[in-house]
Amino acid sequence: MKNRKTVRITMTAVIAAMYAALTYAQGILLPGTTTAAVQFRASEALNVLTLFTPAAIPGLTLGCIISNIYSISQGLPLDMIFGSLATLGATVCIYFLKNVKLNGYPFPAMLMPAIWNGVIIGWEIEAFFIDGPFHFGSFLIQGGLVALGELGVMLVLGTLLYYALKKVNIEKHINNN
Repeated sequence: MKNRKTVRITMTAVIAAMYAALTYAQGILLPGTTTAAVQFRASEALNVLTLFTPAAIPGLTLGCIISNIYSISQGLPLDMIFGSLATLGATVCIYFLKNVKLNGYPFPAMLMPAIWNGVIIGWEIEAFFIDGPFHFGSFLIQGGLVALGELGVMLVLGTLLYYALKKVNIEKHINNN
């Protein structure tokens, strides 16, 4: 039993490290792609891991916190709070929707990062970074742009990762520990 707990903590830490490392590397190689309104943060594809292990929920949330430390240097400390809340909400929903599939594909779960980030980060952008009073139409545009980037990542990179992990039967390896 103690070994199982250690494995779970280790998986959480590795997932957090992978998320942060991928985000930082992409930020260096392709500046602006991890922090712009239309983000294409490749590390978001790791949300798929939540379909295979609940350790991904704290791992991805912690990874988001760590990777958003970079945002503080750009004057965006709110990203650490709101981005992490969006990740937490999305991963919890992914976990609970993991068995809801369309033709064997977890489509509803794959939409969760786009929905959560679109709403939360769209609100954050409108409330804190757009001058003037809050406008619902502008919020929809900001949220839509964020959701579009998330949707692209999840439906392209996330789908590739999902099928690659299914092919190597990752569930068997995770469940044996």
